[in-house]
Amino acid sequence: MHIHILGICGTFMGSLAQLAKAQGHQVTGSDQNVYPPMSDQLEAVGIALTQGYDPSQLEPAPDLVVIGNALSRGNPAVEAVLDRGLPYTSGAQLLQEVVLPGRWVLAVAGTHGKTTTSSMLAWILEYAGLKPGYLIGGVPGNFGVSARLGETPFFVVEADEYDTAFFDKRSKFVHYRPRTVILNNLEFDHADIFADLAAIQTQFHHLIRTVPSTGRLILPHGEAALEETLEKGCWSNVERFGKEEALGYRLDQADGSSFTVLESGEAVAQVHWGQTGRHSVNNGMAALLAARHVGVTLADGAAALSEFVGVKRRMELRGEVGGVRVYDDFAHHPTAIATTLDGLRRKVGNGKILAIIEPRSNTMRLGSHKAALAGSTGCADEVIWYQPPGLNWSLDSVLNEAPVPATVTESLDDIIAKVASHKGEPLSVVVMSNGGFGGIHQKLLDALAE
Repeated sequence: MHIHILGICGTFMGSLAQLAKAQGHQVTGSDQNVYPPMSDQLEAVGIALTQGYDPSQLEPAPDLVVIGNALSRGNPAVEAVLDRGLPYTSGAQLLQEVVLPGRWVLAVAGTHGKTTTSSMLAWILEYAGLKPGYLIGGVPGNFGVSARLGETPFFVVEADEYDTAFFDKRSKFVHYRPRTVILNNLEFDHADIFADLAAIQTQFHHLIRTVPSTGRLILPHGEAALEETLEKGCWSNVERFGKEEALGYRLDQADGSSFTVLESGEAVAQVHWGQTGRHSVNNGMAALLAARHVGVTLADGAAALSEFVGVKRRMELRGEVGGVRVYDDFAHHPTAIATTLDGLRRKVGNGKILAIIEPRSNTMRLGSHKAALAGSTGCADEVIWYQPPGLNWSLDSVLNEAPVPATVTESLDDIIAKVASHKGEPLSVVVMSNGGFGGIHQKLLDALAE
């Protein structure tokens, strides 16, 4: 087929484009802003890109148009698709219909940790020789690309609860029909499309309804929102982890950089890796158990995790200059901010931590989490809040409850000057944003190098 993708430069859509291309389809696409790194990846595999959404890009008519979930009615290309009666679908449905048939799908869902856990799981299967396919909303360091078809039935997919398209308001993950499902955690998020936590739980239960009775759900002990969701009905095997007397772990290092996997109280495997924080250990445990469901032993899985090198933009060390280490992290929810800073605190001990946070996500812009933001930064020594254009509430309210010294700025230059003043001092700088943040990471390193 000739498949044309509207909104192709997002991680999910761009990854899907590469999978379709690898299957032999002719793939083209467009986006409002054709931008790297995804544009570079797409052009490298021969996918032609168009800037903007002029209807002329649909001439001659493709066999199928895939419409990204960021596009709405009123978009010129969307209107042209509807007016001309062109066949169209969503990205999630295309993945289900074109890539996933006949595959053993391992889906990773949850409010936090989906990208990292998916990357861990794909790497464990690769390490074990299973040559899986995968589609992940980030770039796993062990692979270097965000998607591939693989050579076996096993396929790992990051299972996102965000809605599918303007014409399909179900969560994307209901399309995937997985046999193995990780449910990492569940909190209120995506306030732009969900009214409350109960609405998200309904979508998670829709996912649970699609898992076969011979399938498996993997989740940590003590996640109340997940347990409430299971109470709505569950027809599959459930495996919980986190209690040492059953299936759990023991931290061998306080920062989580080393831990022992326990089964019935007995040590069965050990992981030594570069990840930090209890949340990373939980992600690793979930990945180990999902891999065991397809035949990988816990010992082999632990050996794989010991060679896991992380994911771009997930506590990625971008560089160190003059004693200042600059990290890039995707955290954009109070819980993610808190757990990331806690992991770093356990790693650096009494070392100084400066957090730079851009509240950029749709939920952040709506102010849904503003009451919890200040408290999420308690493990930092200092916080700089960046007030981005379009944030419709003032961050000054966060300063009033700040547990550590904090400031608000609308200037990237001010942030860069502040960090540069610490050159020569031991300092960990964590930049937290789910956007590009004006390329601040490299600008910080350049300023420190001057």
